Amino acid sequence: MARRVAVALRQAIVSMQLSPGEMLSEQDLAQRFGVSRSPVREAFIKLSQSGLVRVLPQRGTLVVKISRAAVEDARFIREAVECAVVREAALKSTPLLLAGLTDSIARQKRAMRTLTTSEFLALDEEFHRLLAECAGRPAAWDMIEDVKPQMDRVRFLDMAQGSQRSRVIAQHVTIVDAIKARDAVEAVNAMQRHLSEILLSLPEMAEKYPELFEPVLDDAQQALSA
Repeated sequence: MARRVAVALRQAIVSMQLSPGEMLSEQDLAQRFGVSRSPVREAFIKLSQSGLVRVLPQRGTLVVKISRAAVEDARFIREAVECAVVREAALKSTPLLLAGLTDSIARQKRAMRTLTTSEFLALDEEFHRLLAECAGRPAAWDMIEDVKPQMDRVRFLDMAQGSQRSRVIAQHVTIVDAIKARDAVEAVNAMQRHLSEILLSLPEMAEKYPELFEPVLDDAQQALSA
């Protein structure tokens, strides 16, 4: 039950249904999900470990604002793991698994203009999960899911504009083409380019939606806060 609540709350936070800076009530959410307060409390603990909420004693639970540093750290970790994944995928993939990737891209293309941002991002996640399966490393995607929630909020904001979807699909095609050619070097390079996109969109989204991001402190402010 706690897992179900945590998954639902994570999706609501990533899709901005629960906004950065919003306070969450254990009692209200327990009523909303039809559960006791205990599963909600457990879900808060799990979400705090993912860096999405902060439990404030005697005050409640806060949806944290987006940390640019946390996004950059998550991207760094994700790149290290997924570049290793595509390298192995280029060496180990089978025709059946490649067909699954090709089908995933076809569904992304069909959905480019019809699905909601959350639905399109779900297809994107499915593609990356399939890559891990192609590499014979399904646990790698589980690890990535644990570290990327802060990235997901920035990607949601960016992908909501719609124009980014065609670029994402084109990058997916390049990755799959390299895997089909068993070109591990190009597969890694294509993945690096793909995951570096967020370094361009992050400052743009922070400037466009400053109320959703933690302020960037200068050295003097960081010293005071420490």
